[in-house]
Amino acid sequence: MQTRLALLAAALLSGCALQPALAPRPLAQADAAVERFIAQGQLPGAALWIERVGRGSHHRAYGRRAVDPQPEPLDEATVFDAASLTKPVVTATLVQLLREQGRLDLEAPLQRYLPGCGGAEKAHITLRQLLTHSSGLPASLPGNGAGDWAGAADAERIACGLPLAAAPGTLFRYSDVNFILLGRIVERASGMALDRHAQQALFEPLGMADSGYLPLRRMDAARIAPTERLPDGRVLRGDVHDPTARKMGGVAGHAGLFTTTADLARFARMLLAGGVAADGRRFLSPQSVALLTTPQSPPALAEQRGMGWDIASPFSRPRGSLYPPTSFGHTGFTGCAFWLDPTSRSFFVLLSNRVHPGLGTNVLPLYGELGTLAAQAAGAFAPQPR
Repeated sequence: MQTRLALLAAALLSGCALQPALAPRPLAQADAAVERFIAQGQLPGAALWIERVGRGSHHRAYGRRAVDPQPEPLDEATVFDAASLTKPVVTATLVQLLREQGRLDLEAPLQRYLPGCGGAEKAHITLRQLLTHSSGLPASLPGNGAGDWAGAADAERIACGLPLAAAPGTLFRYSDVNFILLGRIVERASGMALDRHAQQALFEPLGMADSGYLPLRRMDAARIAPTERLPDGRVLRGDVHDPTARKMGGVAGHAGLFTTTADLARFARMLLAGGVAADGRRFLSPQSVALLTTPQSPPALAEQRGMGWDIASPFSRPRGSLYPPTSFGHTGFTGCAFWLDPTSRSFFVLLSNRVHPGLGTNVLPLYGELGTLAAQAAGAFAPQPR
């Protein structure tokens, strides 16, 4: 009996040896990369999370939460304006939940859910095309949302009146307008305001306690990383940085999410578990996960998107040089990157406020560097051509 127990223990230890933790050297290099960009003045501070599910995680905060009007240290509890991470994390996820409930048809025309949105030229735009940025709609509202208007209804009216830049399904163009309209569709289909629906259907079920829209309703401004100083001298802190979302009241399908790296790590584990949440309950169906994270763009387009997540496009910098083509992710204008690899079940999240106290910085090279180092740390490598 003792011999058999010894053999079993040896086998278990051997199995553990085949399941190594994250490699320490690329983790140290990732820390150094973030600190280098801070030293170069490209961002005041950041929070980073690298994980291979079941093997271990590495998470840290660096630099300062604020530098204007006075320096403040940054910690991992800091809540960041996640900008366009709102698109895949919030809006695209809610679309799939509503699809599962039979409230949305992804192949249906936009005008089924927003009657009167545009004329005949928009009659053939589908929800699939909005989600994959192949609708033909322009990238943003005129003047990046400037002008004499306010509120989500006005944003919808302006978006619906925009002329198409291309016939639906013939051109990839990353577009805030697509997700402004999707946010409105989610509200109509759910019968609830977007922020309230996201809270009840997404953040609460997944235990994302620090995530949501309009964070000043839930927490003190001191926890939130500030962003840009406006021309009137006001520093945005808890008010969304995106000017169009700000004119919409802070709640929009394309921007407005405030979150932490820990909350996004919970979300990542759910996706990499095929839609199963940490408590073992199914949150998304396998079909929804596939629609979100595998190519759904028109076959003729070289750029490949899932229904919310980027797969292969000019915006895929966070993949780095090692994650495989089946990995996916997204970025955010405020200095955010999120990339996930279902093959190795690994991911990294970078949240920063690189727009504080002003614009003009460039962290795109950091995204690619961190993607490569995260893949190295997790032992995730794209197959090499023979």
